[in-house]
Amino acid sequence: KLLRRLIRIGDSSCLLPVLDIFQDEDRKLLQSHCRWRALAILKGKQEGAAIKEAIAHLSFAILAAGGYAEDCLLTRARCYGRLGQMKTAIFDFNAVLKEDPRNVQALSGRGFVHLALRQQKEAVQDLISALKVEAGAVIPAILSLRPEAQGLVTGWLLQHGRATLSELMATKDLPGEETLGDLLTMAKALIKICRAAQHHIFYADVLMANGRHQEALKHLQEAFGHCPAEDFARARLAVLQLQSRNVAGAAAPLSVLARRDEKDLAFLLNFVDTKQQQHLAQAAAQEGKVLMKGHDHQQALGYHSLAVLASRASPRYLRRRAACLMHLKKYEKALKDMEKVIQGHGSNSPKTQAGDHCCQGFLLLALAQEEAAVQHYMQALQLDEPLALGTITECPGRESLTKIFHKIAQCNFEKERYEEAWKITDYGLKIDKSSELQKLKARLKREASSCSIH
Repeated sequence: KLLRRLIRIGDSSCLLPVLDIFQDEDRKLLQSHCRWRALAILKGKQEGAAIKEAIAHLSFAILAAGGYAEDCLLTRARCYGRLGQMKTAIFDFNAVLKEDPRNVQALSGRGFVHLALRQQKEAVQDLISALKVEAGAVIPAILSLRPEAQGLVTGWLLQHGRATLSELMATKDLPGEETLGDLLTMAKALIKICRAAQHHIFYADVLMANGRHQEALKHLQEAFGHCPAEDFARARLAVLQLQSRNVAGAAAPLSVLARRDEKDLAFLLNFVDTKQQQHLAQAAAQEGKVLMKGHDHQQALGYHSLAVLASRASPRYLRRRAACLMHLKKYEKALKDMEKVIQGHGSNSPKTQAGDHCCQGFLLLALAQEEAAVQHYMQALQLDEPLALGTITECPGRESLTKIFHKIAQCNFEKERYEEAWKITDYGLKIDKSSELQKLKARLKREASSCSIH
């Protein structure tokens, strides 16, 4: 009767003086009764009023236990979660974890609360901690979630696992057994929760990072077959083939991955030693060259991209990929490649540098960046005039380029940038003795005679 009245009132403070005079047996009896009553209520209706009544009984049970009763705190936390009182639920889970930091139910329960709050970092941290303690208890709990929530959990876990593994491989900071063990636990759990292709691939990646190449090979073949249609799986089999020096067989599937996801390819190349990468770059570049001659530029692009990544952005292979991109009219991407090439100038001969600047100039013209293009053509003429003139004659043509030189020189003249206008005019006349440029040069002499422009 007293408990019913207190539940109606909603104030348990008056129970505290009574508990002080209770014997231990009475406390245990009250705790047991309240816990049993709460569970009985929860087995029945799951409405808000019933859940609140169960929470009241659980609260009395916790008070009777002296403020801590693990099972009651866990049950009450879940009840608060059902009512949407997430912060209060976290408070109860924290109370359990303070006493037992490895409590699986509290870790996974708090993780699910963070999941409901869309707190990705916190949810992932708790669920990984729970999986490390007892994956067998956590996986069924995840599988009991709604499909949408399951997808969110697996997506977040995979994202975290991939980011961790990629960072470790990219920095060559070989992790300890504990870190790789954690990743392996996570990968195994993902496969049991959902046998998606990306989960199998992640599991194989973790095995390779552990140096367990035969296990990775076996798992990939079991999951995808010996000749998988899935590009990401084929690429991993190719990397494992490189362990037996099968460079030719590895280049084709890796070139396909290069067209689809360069970031993933860069990650995979971390499993290949430097010498193998060099052989792979050479083989890919050679195949790309053959495909270019056959005008299969789209397929050639994958091989050239593989050569670039395997050689760690060798200028030689960057030039070839830029040429391929130009044929495909992907001028912005080609421009980025040539910018990297030009940034690496230094030990290159003037002739090589001049050719690069001509290529950059052509790409800038294709993107309607005429002023920048003119600057690169002037640099090319300065470095090696015969080569630059030969390249210009072939493309874009002397007459058309001279018109652009005149346009940019005229613009500088109108802005009273006489020295720059004179310089552009002078180089333009080296390309072609245009009458328009000759007239502009005469005007510069006449109207800017007071300036030093020679």
